[in-house]
Amino acid sequence: MKLLRFGPKGHEKPGLLDGSGTVRDLSAHVADIAADTLSDAALAKIAALDPKTLPAVQVDRYGPCVAQTGKFICIGLNYSDHAAEAGMTVPAEPVIFAKATSAICGANDDIEIPRGSSATDWEVELGVVIGKEAKYITEAEALEHVAGYCVINDLSERDFQIKHEGQWTKGKSADTFGPIGPWLVTRDEVPDPQNLSMYLDVNGIRVQTGSTATMVYGVAHIVAYLSRFMSLQPGDVISTGTPPGVGMGMKPNPVYLKAGDQMELGVEGLGVQMQKIVQG
Repeated sequence: MKLLRFGPKGHEKPGLLDGSGTVRDLSAHVADIAADTLSDAALAKIAALDPKTLPAVQVDRYGPCVAQTGKFICIGLNYSDHAAEAGMTVPAEPVIFAKATSAICGANDDIEIPRGSSATDWEVELGVVIGKEAKYITEAEALEHVAGYCVINDLSERDFQIKHEGQWTKGKSADTFGPIGPWLVTRDEVPDPQNLSMYLDVNGIRVQTGSTATMVYGVAHIVAYLSRFMSLQPGDVISTGTPPGVGMGMKPNPVYLKAGDQMELGVEGLGVQMQKIVQG
């Protein structure tokens, strides 16, 4: 299934995308696409519905595809070729950092360049949404705890991230720096999360082309690894790293986003995001 949330910010309704590409309103059956909706049992109840019996709707805005996210966790330097372009070594263990949940926005919402920013950058990533609590689980069990997958743009302010000392979080957490969606694709429709192509364009120019096949640490490893250090709860979101082609790595000089720029990005089978850059 492809689950989604549609409508004005703060007033989104739950929906699904049917086989013909029509959005159907789920609000008569579930309150939202959030923790209570993401268990295997809850998803099975939604899957049992006949989409043709659900109201068809015209969508002006896709909200974040999951609501009430408790944790927004990111994995850094998880593609060896991206680590090389950043001038960093591939880590011996996954690099973990947090992104503020206030950064989460809809897939096609405007992206705001933070005040004082001169180095706002893009990163197309595979997102993982947790459906069942994961605590001290094995890698073999890990994917059973995943509700589904989505597209994430892990926007980053590189000066805030690197030159302002301390942790990366300050360069990752500005408002609108976490577009999620447009929809959550349940795990039964993604048999191999390690074989998905991905891309990102800026102003119609392809800057990132990659595949989850080149991730250093795959989804199952990441979920199991994180569960050693914190319990993962339904609705938590994990952003799994980006392939090469970010603005910071452009030669001979870095290229960063500016007001008026347009981005398009997607992950195979998970939908496409389209965003305009504005000054915050």
